[in-house]
Amino acid sequence: MHPRGWNTHTSHQRKLQSYQIEANFYRNYACLCDDHCAVPKLLAEFSENPQQILVLQDLDQAGFSQRKDEVGMADVISGIKWLAYFHARFLQKDSRDLWPIGTYWYLATRQDEFKVMGSGRLKEAAQALDTALNRASFQTLVHGDAKLANFCFSDSDDSSRFAAVDFQYVGKGVGVKDLAYFLGACLNQDDLFKHEHLLLDEYFMQLKEALEHYQVKVDFTHLQQQWRQLYSFAWADFHRFLSGWSPDHYKINSYMQKQTDIALAHL
Repeated sequence: MHPRGWNTHTSHQRKLQSYQIEANFYRNYACLCDDHCAVPKLLAEFSENPQQILVLQDLDQAGFSQRKDEVGMADVISGIKWLAYFHARFLQKDSRDLWPIGTYWYLATRQDEFKVMGSGRLKEAAQALDTALNRASFQTLVHGDAKLANFCFSDSDDSSRFAAVDFQYVGKGVGVKDLAYFLGACLNQDDLFKHEHLLLDEYFMQLKEALEHYQVKVDFTHLQQQWRQLYSFAWADFHRFLSGWSPDHYKINSYMQKQTDIALAHL
């Protein structure tokens, strides 16, 4: 039973497809990730109809044995670095065997939730927000579910070592979709207000260094300008999903509302 009651044929088919997408990621993309954006490597795979079995690297043995429900600022910055390097690694790369649009709350796949949203400006603007994000000229791969439960922390004193799992919703998108979701998963509204500028600056600083590391040629000034503007759109897009899926969700707070208002004002 789904905790929010969303047991439908659509959700079941989306889940089945997500497993195939995840297999494609580990098969074709995980090998391109280095220590800056560590993921488990695919060691073997085989099928036992109708099951497909993947054998993945043990991240605990690889030095990422820690799991955390709460994090400090050093951990948040480590996560931001992982995201920045992952986004830089796959910037403008072809990914036709993954989701055409990454994230599990993508509007086209969440019509059940959209239909039950209360009427208002956010619902009216949902398609425009979706279009602005998906038609941005700079696209990368986004993890699509960058919450704390999907990150593994180093078992050493080096807090910068970080690894990620669960690539069921990986696909095309602007990097700030992952960033907004990750920050919302780590910080309460007071800390989001307090540290917003510092953390956004950290992300783009890390992104610039990562692009240089991977020798990706891009107009970084234009990229940064575009993605900074879309940061509020990413928040509003996730707000749209939560408003239909779980309108009383704790993540719908004053910071999310402020970012939604900013995005709606720019439409």
